[in-house]
Amino acid sequence: MFSTDNTVMLLVDVQGQLAQVMYEKEKMFKSLEILIKGMQILDVPILWMEQIPSKIGPTIDSIRQLMTGVSPIEKDSFSCCQEPVFMEKFNALSRNQILIAGIETHICVFQTAYELLNKGYEVQVVSDCVSSRTRENKEIGLQRTVQAGAQKTSVEMIFFELMRRAQGDHFREMVKLIK
Repeated sequence: MFSTDNTVMLLVDVQGQLAQVMYEKEKMFKSLEILIKGMQILDVPILWMEQIPSKIGPTIDSIRQLMTGVSPIEKDSFSCCQEPVFMEKFNALSRNQILIAGIETHICVFQTAYELLNKGYEVQVVSDCVSSRTRENKEIGLQRTVQAGAQKTSVEMIFFELMRRAQGDHFREMVKLIK
């Protein structure tokens, strides 16, 4: 089970025109917004990645606006783990449970999850917060990620897993978010 004091969320490459051609993009964008707000309520740190933003463009506005106080980490590798700045910031958090959300499921999300798993971390992919340009590539990416040792979760599932109890201010705020 993931816990709030051992989890970090990784937001991968939800940028520019690429984000606009994702399979079921509107559903994914809405789920990502809810996920980010929930992580902020639960004080789970978020590492925010952008793939060559000078070419692909910045993170989409609806997501960027939620990321106050956080700056994106630029990368040119498909796996976030190949970016030294990411690894430095990730290691500084001293957490070993990673939630991955973003695009594309079969490329950057998969390769990042694969490397994190091989480094001994626990990984969950938030299935309603990832996508690819085609449904098939999203499904293949999720399947390969699970075969590599990650688990699939959803926004609601991870919220309740992290909270553990149906009480308190966090619980009331989360219920409002998902309604």
